[in-house]
Amino acid sequence: MTRLSLTFGCGSLTLAGTLDTAPGRAGLLIVSGGNEIRSGAFGGQAEMAARIARAGYPVFRFDRRGIGDSEGENRGFRHAAKDIAAALDAFRAMAPQISRVVVFGNCDAASALMLAGGAGCDGLVLSNPWTIEQDDSGAASDTPAAIRARYAEKLANPREVGRLLRGGVDLGKLARGLIGALRPAPPPSTLAQEMQAGLAGYGGRVAILLAAADRTAQVFEAAWDKSDPRLHRCPGAGHAYVEPQHRDWLEAQLLAALRA
Repeated sequence: MTRLSLTFGCGSLTLAGTLDTAPGRAGLLIVSGGNEIRSGAFGGQAEMAARIARAGYPVFRFDRRGIGDSEGENRGFRHAAKDIAAALDAFRAMAPQISRVVVFGNCDAASALMLAGGAGCDGLVLSNPWTIEQDDSGAASDTPAAIRARYAEKLANPREVGRLLRGGVDLGKLARGLIGALRPAPPPSTLAQEMQAGLAGYGGRVAILLAAADRTAQVFEAAWDKSDPRLHRCPGAGHAYVEPQHRDWLEAQLLAALRA
């Protein structure tokens, strides 16, 4: 396995990418979420790319426009389709043996892929898709399902139960939280509906990964069909799968998609 740093074009702009070489005919394209550079949170994407390449599959990562080493203006995930298409073309050119590309996106990168109808890739691994829309004040509010999940996590923690019994919990805040947890679920956000519509016409294999301890995943699941067979839950995992057992679980999901 060799790691190559390179640049490629997106219109008149130059974007930066990294290729981990391997002989496999299936390859993994990683799309970063938020304002993350291509190494990912805590270097997680760079580490995962190396692990997947050692298993025999080439991996391509890149910085979107206006992020990291790439030129241009960062216009957010809703405008990332051109970046993804350019990266896909560059990946195919740099690894011409690949006949199938699986793309992985976490958070709003998953949302971007859904909005783009799969962005021309052969398989999708969508992790903790972002469906949260801001209110008029610019704040994002919790759904009742996310509030219930947070309280369930606290009640399973002996330290938190001890705080409650010792009077170390603001009872007024607790009461407001419980009232919020009992509210009926709101209708899916406009963003969630757009993502669902974008994915509806996609014909390739899809896996939707949910880190069970992640608020973003909890909000997504509240707006999605919970019986969807494409959902795969990782108990106890946080947003970036930083714990070793959660990182191993994520790797297994990616390898399953590449081998499908």
